[in-house]
Order: sequence, then C-alpha cells, then structure tokens
Amino acid sequence: MVEDVVRTLGYATLGSRLKRIGEKLQAQTQELTEGLAGTDLPVPHNPVLAALDLHGPLSIGDLTKALGQSQPGVTRMVNRMKSDGLVEARSDDKDGRVSRISLTQEGERLVAHLKATLWPAAFLAVQEACAGLEGPLLDQLAQLEDALSEKPLIRRKPVAPLPHWSSFSPSEEENR
Repeated sequence: MVEDVVRTLGYATLGSRLKRIGEKLQAQTQELTEGLAGTDLPVPHNPVLAALDLHGPLSIGDLTKALGQSQPGVTRMVNRMKSDGLVEARSDDKDGRVSRISLTQEGERLVAHLKATLWPAAFLAVQEACAGLEGPLLDQLAQLEDALSEKPLIRRKPVAPLPHWSSFSPSEEENR
C-alpha cells in the first residue's frame, strides 16, 4: 500500500491536510444535503444563506468579510444564487453605487427548511465525528479523517425530531 505522504509529512503539509479534510467534509455534507434536505444546493452556499439570514442584506464586501473568502469567489456564488432565485441585489438606500444582497422569498423558504433539517443535522453529525478527539493537533486530524472514512456523515445523521437551528447559540457551539 502507498504511504499517505500528506499525513506522514505532518506540519509541513498542514494546509494540504486541512484542505483534504475540508473537501471530505463538504462532499459528505453534500450527500447529507441531498438525502436529508432534498436539495442539490451546493454546500458552500450554506454560509452565504446563513450570513444573509443572520445579518440581513449585505454588500459583497461585507459578505466577503463575514465568510473570510475572496471577493471573486463570493461574487460567483452570489451570481449563481441569483440565477437560482435565492438572492437578489438591490441598490443601497444611502449609497446607490453599492448593491446589497438579500434573500428572496424563495431563499427565505429554503433557509427556514435548512434550519429545520440540514443545519442541525450537519452540526450534530460533525460534532459526533469530532467527539473524543484527543492529543496533539496532528493526532486529532488523523482521528477525524479516520472517523469520517469509517462512518460518513450520512450515517451519523441524528434521528428526528431534530432540534431547530435556533436552539444552537454561538456560545453553545464553542463549548460542544
């Protein structure tokens, strides 16, 4: 069997390791999205929807800051979401040169559905995969990768009824 070079090189390849784990989590969350929420919404759109739900209309610049992502990437996501009818752009009342992105009625309906289904299920499934991680960071990453390989998120989804997303507060999330 070929050695896992990214795992073996430790801190020297930490970025690659985190990217690999992130890609696995996104792929497994996409499977959960389709199976549980009944939508093919791309997983990276969830934080955009959550930011708009939490903060209301935002400029692309504010969305970029809220998500910690590049402006071109956020613009591409927003444009796709516009074409899907989930968000719309309107001129800012105070500065007509600035557009504010907001949820459409369809986007609001989808967010309500995601808050009742996908978001709590994904939170709880990832929390379960992370439960019991111990030791130094690299050991924890190995444990997480192994846990996701042994039991993907779709097999970790909690049984109904799910707690509504509003029952998860930021301080609770940090303590879980």
